[in-house]
Amino acid sequence: MTALIILLVVVALAFDFLNGLHDAANSIATIVSTRVLSPRWAVAWAAFFNFVAFAVFGLHVATTIGTGIVSPTIISDSVIFGALMGAISWNVITWLAGIPSSSSHALIGGLVGAGLCKGGWGVVVWKGLGTTIAAIVLSPASGFVLALLLVLAVSWLFVRAAPARVDYIFRHVQFVSASAYSLGHGGNDAQKTMGIIAALLFAHGLEGGKFFVPLWVVLACQTAMALGTLFGGWRIVRTMGSRITRLTPLQGVCAETAGSITLFMATYLGIPVSTTHTITGAIVGVGAARRVSAVRWNVAKDIVVAWVLTMPAAALIGAGFYWLAGATGMM
Repeated sequence: MTALIILLVVVALAFDFLNGLHDAANSIATIVSTRVLSPRWAVAWAAFFNFVAFAVFGLHVATTIGTGIVSPTIISDSVIFGALMGAISWNVITWLAGIPSSSSHALIGGLVGAGLCKGGWGVVVWKGLGTTIAAIVLSPASGFVLALLLVLAVSWLFVRAAPARVDYIFRHVQFVSASAYSLGHGGNDAQKTMGIIAALLFAHGLEGGKFFVPLWVVLACQTAMALGTLFGGWRIVRTMGSRITRLTPLQGVCAETAGSITLFMATYLGIPVSTTHTITGAIVGVGAARRVSAVRWNVAKDIVVAWVLTMPAAALIGAGFYWLAGATGMM
């Protein structure tokens, strides 16, 4: 590989690290806010399951990112650079502001913005992009509905149990639900960077004319995301874990279980969904199950605004970096 390809792979892994850092809150916010685990142990727990996810899921999401958002024939160094820098820039902005935006949609937005700059509207694979955009609504809606139903069902099952007994049981069950959610997070999110790196290798003819994700790419991406998760994202943890609604262990289990089910289905179908959107919808669902006023809707509104802005903002930034790379002769 040339030095430029190696540099772009490093930038991609830096994005994956920031993805783990930025989205650590998705995996640990509920288990930290319910005080089942301390932040230090929670991030280690989540990082482990983020890493082993590659052994559980296929690589359908990576294929979607690599070939199903923009035509692989227009992928170039400058397109990859624009996509990654657009996503990284938006991630840093929202991380500093403590806003749980979507790293996934930032990457897709950056890829579309850079791709449009190179080839125009004809390069967009509308089926794949349309499914991804639909998931912006469907993944949090699924998390919300499933979490709401789970809370109602579990509350009915334990209606006669002493509150202390219920709390004790679900403090232990939450280890399982948090593990499942971290597994789903690692399975869906890390694959997006795998798809970007595989597309870069394919564009340079390093995959023998057939798109696939090499094992070293899988291991490198899972490792980068796990390391990012280990460093955590505490501003966003506070937003996710306590500012939207206060959580009990029972509610934490229901939110994480609802999120896990949504992520497992999406990953199986190869749909790159936002883990941030999914768990936020689930947290709002468990809060609304208690009472509507239990949810701080002004905080939820600010998060939704960030969701709407993420793809177009990252697309504009990605287009800017694509232009910069071409204008300066960097690539």
